[in-house]
Amino acid sequence: MSTTFNHKEIFVVVPAFNEQTVIRDVVSEIVAIGYTVVVVDDGSKTSPAPYLKDLPCYFLQHEINLGQGAALQTGIEFAREHNARYIITFDGDGQHNANDIEKLLTPLQTNEADFTLGSRFLKGAAQNMTGARKQTLQIAKLINYIFTGMRLTDAYNGMRALNPKAAALVKISENGMAHATELLTFIKKNKLRFQEVPVNIRYTEYSKNKGLTVWNGFRIFFDILLNKIFG
Repeated sequence: MSTTFNHKEIFVVVPAFNEQTVIRDVVSEIVAIGYTVVVVDDGSKTSPAPYLKDLPCYFLQHEINLGQGAALQTGIEFAREHNARYIITFDGDGQHNANDIEKLLTPLQTNEADFTLGSRFLKGAAQNMTGARKQTLQIAKLINYIFTGMRLTDAYNGMRALNPKAAALVKISENGMAHATELLTFIKKNKLRFQEVPVNIRYTEYSKNKGLTVWNGFRIFFDILLNKIFG
């Protein structure tokens, strides 16, 4: 089956919080391929809007910082309202490679999956991760398994792709980083077909200061636990 598609029908949702130093490069790389980009500014202290001047992208803004999960939900809803064929989630800190988007899309286009998840640890992926971050991700993988029963090779990788069926069902209620585990619960609950796909991660001095930490891992655990008890 052919995997050709109209790139403009692919909406790439980029949540951004204080990413003004890198956001233009991130968006430029995506739009150069021809995808439709939706940047969701999650209440940054300095708005990234001026840095996106003249770039062909949608720009949405939260008045206050709500969390990455909330930014993703805003972007996904917007993409659906604009008849996106497929929706990609893509971090705004510059660690992802826009050329990997097509790899995420292929299982959706060939109807082998409803939801694809990027993995730094599958054969064919490249990453320059520190030992400390690898240990943190091991904790995150354990948290995912405890709450979802799903054994994945990676955890909290921001690159994902959703087909229309998955996008229509998704409803992220965990505003913070716990949304990643919530999405796995959502996949399992709705019996969606999923695949992990190798993606390349490029850690820079800037992006090393972003993302998951050990402290965040424990916060995620307790956020999910409290939600299960009181939600």
